[in-house]
Amino acid sequence: MGAVVATAVTACSVPTVLAEPDTGPEVIFVDEFDGPARTPGSPWQMMTGGGGWGNNESQVYTDSSANARIDGEGHLAITARRGPDGYTSARLSTKDRLSVTYGRISARIAVPAGTGLHPAFWMLGDDIDEVGWPAAGEIDIIETLDQAPEFHTGVHVPQASSERGQNISRSGVPARPLASTFRTYWLNKLPGRIESGIDDQRLFVVEPGDLAPDSRWVLDQPFHLLLNLAVGGNWPGPTDDTTPAENTMLVDWVRVTAP
Repeated sequence: MGAVVATAVTACSVPTVLAEPDTGPEVIFVDEFDGPARTPGSPWQMMTGGGGWGNNESQVYTDSSANARIDGEGHLAITARRGPDGYTSARLSTKDRLSVTYGRISARIAVPAGTGLHPAFWMLGDDIDEVGWPAAGEIDIIETLDQAPEFHTGVHVPQASSERGQNISRSGVPARPLASTFRTYWLNKLPGRIESGIDDQRLFVVEPGDLAPDSRWVLDQPFHLLLNLAVGGNWPGPTDDTTPAENTMLVDWVRVTAP
């Protein structure tokens, strides 16, 4: 799959009501997760292992269908499960199989609710293995924490004065609840501009001029997609006795369209 390339940038204010983000433009990639129950296939790869993943998280990611599966009802189900040795979960990536330079990336997702849960739909620069994080850049289309009372969206870029780079983001209370409800989360990846939002609402815009003087804009390179359900860690914090033993993030579809 080749990169999607945009040639125009349209200025806007924040927030702005938009037309439905997933109608009109040419569809470059779509996965609607239809068909019989099975393990996710290409371009999705199931990353495995523990070790905290940079946030001191408690889950171990597996390639088991108990943690990620096409459910036979038109969804990708990513499930965190508590067992005798702790939590297992899944982290899916399109690295080396689907990359986007410029385009519109969107997904219809129902995030779970529970103390210590951290579901995310996000992107990393394709050169992550060569240059590391945050030098490769990170784009967070949507993250929620705990009971999902707020949305979190933003970017991470390298910064000379900080090993963890610069984070520019926006958080807030959504117009309608997020937990256990399908909402469309989207990103416009444009030359020198990142826009993200929920349903028909633009919530976040960042451009090179918004960065600190010693930060570097790396967001125009090819990026791959990730979907995961993390548990515990520095952000949002640990689980407790109220956290269900099984929590599922449902993905109805993922699309990449021309901008």
